Amino acid sequence: MNASQPTGAPQPTPVREVLSADPRYVAPLLLGAVLTHKSPAGTVSVRITEVEAYLGPHDSLHPDPGSHTFRGLTPRNAPMFGPAGHLYVYFTYGMHYCANIVCGPEGVASALLLRAGEVVAGQDLALARRPASKTAVDLASGPARLATALGLTTADSGRDALKAPFALELPATPASAISAGPRVGVAGAGGTHEYPWRFWMTGDPTVSRYKAAKSKAITGKSASTQ
Repeated sequence: MNASQPTGAPQPTPVREVLSADPRYVAPLLLGAVLTHKSPAGTVSVRITEVEAYLGPHDSLHPDPGSHTFRGLTPRNAPMFGPAGHLYVYFTYGMHYCANIVCGPEGVASALLLRAGEVVAGQDLALARRPASKTAVDLASGPARLATALGLTTADSGRDALKAPFALELPATPASAISAGPRVGVAGAGGTHEYPWRFWMTGDPTVSRYKAAKSKAITGKSASTQ
């Protein structure tokens, strides 16, 4: 055998390399992935069932008015311009944290908002963090619920989700059925069918309910759940 020829089964593409592409391409690949956070309180793992793609100001073909980076770099959204695989966590409505996985090459802002998932490990801890949950299905059904179940806050923004105390494992095979549609709660054009950048596992009970943005949008600012 020629020593220069590869042997054995093809090696999987490294996770960071997968995430370094356009989030609209990465989104279906992330469905079914498991994100784990090992905190001092314990370990929680969530299987991701719903995500939303957000681009940055670089994309002239598809400028994204729903993105936090639409008006450029700020201290808050800086992690979205960072390396793929890092977290972008923000605080919204004065009460909730929401988490994103950064995508694309470093310096090009884009990310996937983690909208919903299924708690597959650490359910007792997730329930302690979310005592209002009535069933296991709604523990991480919604971006704020998912971030709370995992114990994520803005202190985690910019941290590497591919290194301890985090881990991200992509599914061995892509999800068998995937749906796409408008993003949830995004005001203006960014929340219309022109931006069908919400992706979810068709029929999965943990996927959040679709809710369009209210008609009254905050002028002068990009309004979104991202």
